[in-house]
Amino acid sequence: MAGWTNSIYNTFIRRNSVFVGVIFGAAFGFEVVFDVYSQRFWDWKNQGRQWKDIRHKYVTSDDE
Repeated sequence: MAGWTNSIYNTFIRRNSVFVGVIFGAAFGFEVVFDVYSQRFWDWKNQGRQWKDIRHKYVTSDDE
């Protein structure tokens, strides 16, 4: 058990610059994933009530 924890420590935590980079990278990745899934949830819960869903009722194109 100590073998893989030691390798994780030596790879990510031993040098402060690498540790901070990993933290910032993980935070950025979490932000992107959270934003995508919260937007999907919002669109799912408000389907049919958003402008993108009802725009065709109110806006006419110049071609018609």
